Amino acid sequence: MKGLTIIFLLLAAPFTHAGAYRWVDENGQTHFGDRPPANAVTDEVRLKVPPPSSDAAATERKQRVNEFLQQSEKERAAREENQARQEARAAKLEAHCEALQARLKYLKSVSGIYRLNKDGERVFVNDEENERIRKEFRARVQSECDI
Repeated sequence: MKGLTIIFLLLAAPFTHAGAYRWVDENGQTHFGDRPPANAVTDEVRLKVPPPSSDAAATERKQRVNEFLQQSEKERAAREENQARQEARAAKLEAHCEALQARLKYLKSVSGIYRLNKDGERVFVNDEENERIRKEFRARVQSECDI
């Protein structure tokens, strides 16, 4: 339906185009009008329409729109940068938690935990110390990784 309306308007445009006419009356005065008189010789006149002038209000509106668009672009860029930082932090935390969970899994699988003394030799801890280290590490993983 919309297409038919557009086609009708395009076809009707030549019929609705009003020209301007110039004629001279019996007193020698020149007249202009959009309809030629029936009893006079007329010339069709082509009118040159000047381009629309840009007034101060329009210029100001255009400037405000441009400033708004620039500000919106800056805000969008800031949001995207903030989101990228949050995603990077989340990825770093995820990698950290994966490493902690792997270490926790290792601590569960070994029978004894050892420390290195000042000479670099292994010194195994007793069962109580062993359980305390596992418990503390499990708590660390839970607190840092929200498990």
